[in-house]
Amino acid sequence: MNLVIQLIISTLAVLVTSYLLPGVYVENFMTAILVAVALGCLNTFLKPILILFALPAVILTFGLFLVVINTLIILLADKLIEGFEVRGFGWALLFSIVMWIVTGIFNAIKTRDEEVQ
Repeated sequence: MNLVIQLIISTLAVLVTSYLLPGVYVENFMTAILVAVALGCLNTFLKPILILFALPAVILTFGLFLVVINTLIILLADKLIEGFEVRGFGWALLFSIVMWIVTGIFNAIKTRDEEVQ
């Protein structure tokens, strides 16, 4: 059940973020679900490998290079998902940051609602 809730949160975060950023386009709700699933899979399987290869850069930048890795993952999702468009590296970087903030807000709301119940 928790996985379904996290998928809904990620999907809503993709939709809200694409609404806020004019350089990001999501065709419809189903596309947003596919983007959320793709980002989840890429972050689970590909991101650790990229971090391992980029470990010296991650260490030298005190972890800031992880934002670049997130951006590259978003650009890869753009190539994989039809109906999801990011208009370049800068928009993907902004998408990564805004998505992180929006997801954090939704997770805080979910946590607060769990505490109330």
